[in-house]
Amino acid sequence: MLRTFERAALEAGKAIITVLREGFPVAMKADASPVTVADEEAERIILAHLARDYPDIPVVAEESVAAGKVPDISGRGFFLVDPLDGTREFVEGRQEFTVNIAYIENGAPVAGIVYAPALGLAFSGEGGHAERLVVTEDFTVGLRTAITVREQPDDRLALASLRHNSPETGNFLAHHAISKCTNIGSSLKFCLLAEGKADVYPRFTRTMEWDTAAGDAVLRAAGGSTVTLDGAPLTYGKTGTAADFDFANPNFISWGGRKRVLEPA
Repeated sequence: MLRTFERAALEAGKAIITVLREGFPVAMKADASPVTVADEEAERIILAHLARDYPDIPVVAEESVAAGKVPDISGRGFFLVDPLDGTREFVEGRQEFTVNIAYIENGAPVAGIVYAPALGLAFSGEGGHAERLVVTEDFTVGLRTAITVREQPDDRLALASLRHNSPETGNFLAHHAISKCTNIGSSLKFCLLAEGKADVYPRFTRTMEWDTAAGDAVLRAAGGSTVTLDGAPLTYGKTGTAADFDFANPNFISWGGRKRVLEPA
């Protein structure tokens, strides 16, 4: 499955970079978030790969959901796709945008890939094994390196959203005596945890499942975890709840190491 993800992500990333170089208009969706032809073309490419190799598995994809196309996922595994996470970064010429594809089984992200085409890096994971991929200029994988989370040091490094920080984040850092925090956009935050370059990512503002599933899959495969504020694993396929929109995540904490999870420092 990861080979399908890899082929789809690399082709989608190539299309995104082509759009970036040629220029593009920006439209606004109903939720006031931006969308470009790069989002749409990347999603078309990914959906074609998934339909070819896994025609019987439903796909929940961001732009398709925005267009009202939501498959029935009840009682079955499904794919979650964010063809261009960090569209605002993309529009502003930043390099942190990513392509995200994940497979969900029994509410858990069991396989996923995160590809940052402008950085020439991808991260993938399934079955307790995660990798960092160096992608060449011709959009092929040049180097694969196994990655794992680090044991949490005494001086922990936190990651926070570049655009969606909150007072709760500051309170969390203070409560856990974390003095170092780096802001970064897109699902790359999960990948930095997965490769042992950071320790915790608290999120207290809105995310959707397609924003987090692929990065969460990589993180879990590397030995990390993503939990809700009550300590339970973050689950996927959340539909039909009166409290929120379908596929919306609650607040969560992603951890790199296994020590002191949700305990004050």
